Amino acid sequence: MELSNLTAVSPIDGRYRGQTAHLDAYFSEFALMKYRVIVEIEYFLLLAQKGFFTLDAKATAALRLLMENFGVTEAEAIKDIEKTTNHDVKAVEYFLKLQLEKLGIAAETHEFVHFGLTSQDVNNTAIPLSWKHAVEHEYLPALLNLQHHLQGLARQWAQVPMLARTHGQAASPTKLGKELMVFAERIDNQVQLLSYIPFAAKFGGATGNFNAHHVAYPNTDWLAFADHFVEDILGLQRMQFTTQIEHYDSLAAHFDAIKRINNILIGLCRDLWTYISLDYFKQKTKAGEVGSSAMPHKVNPIDFENAEGNLGIANSLLEHLSAKLPISRLQRDLTDSTVLRNLGVPMAHTIIALASIEKGLNKLVLNPNKLAQDLEANWAVVAEAIQTILRRENYANPYEALKALTRGAEGITQQSMHQFIDNLELSEQIKIELKAISPHNYTGVNPAY
Repeated sequence: MELSNLTAVSPIDGRYRGQTAHLDAYFSEFALMKYRVIVEIEYFLLLAQKGFFTLDAKATAALRLLMENFGVTEAEAIKDIEKTTNHDVKAVEYFLKLQLEKLGIAAETHEFVHFGLTSQDVNNTAIPLSWKHAVEHEYLPALLNLQHHLQGLARQWAQVPMLARTHGQAASPTKLGKELMVFAERIDNQVQLLSYIPFAAKFGGATGNFNAHHVAYPNTDWLAFADHFVEDILGLQRMQFTTQIEHYDSLAAHFDAIKRINNILIGLCRDLWTYISLDYFKQKTKAGEVGSSAMPHKVNPIDFENAEGNLGIANSLLEHLSAKLPISRLQRDLTDSTVLRNLGVPMAHTIIALASIEKGLNKLVLNPNKLAQDLEANWAVVAEAIQTILRRENYANPYEALKALTRGAEGITQQSMHQFIDNLELSEQIKIELKAISPHNYTGVNPAY
């Protein structure tokens, strides 16, 4: 069968293609070829700039145009060369030499393409660069949009009291808005941590020592050259002591950071799923949609379930990537190569999940009557407030007195709680203070948000 959305093996390129197609600019084989071409041309141009050979302005402009206009036709040409070389990076080198010939650029410059490099000098700059662009242009905007959405809902529902549940049991009331701010703050904290992790790269020759560069041009400061190339031109951070490959420690740290964020989002999905099951939220319906093939009444929280599933798949892959990539035998083995080709898979599942959560949030319709009913049905939760004020008043054994009244008891109401207060040996002023407390107003304080 022809490859299409219906015949693709992976749902990323099949069912969810509409949500993930834009990621092919960073993670497809075409993208890897394009980023390799960018690295090779930028390196070639810098060698010319530093006086290793002469390149006129016309040739420079033509090469920059080749980078900018690199398309599927050029990628297919590289793939054809690879059929002979059986080496993907060498195919890029040969492709570029052919382009120099077509552009009429002097033959004596051609051997400066890929000069002194090993394939990992190209891969371990191209892949971090594509990863950087994906994180900055796709992942972080989607994540921050979700965080801002949560903050907006939190402000909208800032004054909505809600029964809290610890261990699944009724607990001291809270505010719905504050509970959403818990997740917004956690995401913000992890984004801050993620921002501290560098996008690391390797550039140093076959075993990381510039052996070939140094033997050919011993008077050139190749360390300074490489630092300038990687950091100032590519915008990455060059690791100073490497084998043939990058350490991948920083990349693993990125994976672990995204995994932590995904775990936070799984918690959010499960909480919102539970609030829907408690009827705190209704969900908007859409004409023509069904919630069950058998039960016509169903409006299922499928968006949060979809997100949770995709986040779980992403985390499994991120876990493998972060555990495997930093480990290599001696100065190089090839196990990282095939693994790195899967960077886009957990990113795609994460992007799918973020979109599903956004969709789910947009369907939420607050059901304030149900929240109020649950609060009214759980007057026992003000026991904490009453016993704390009694402690303040130095009342004997207040915790024990409230425990005897409320623990495991059924039918605690406003009337029974006020009757208990009336029987306490306290001033009328304190009793009035105690009776003013209800599950609806015993919600504490929080910072402004």
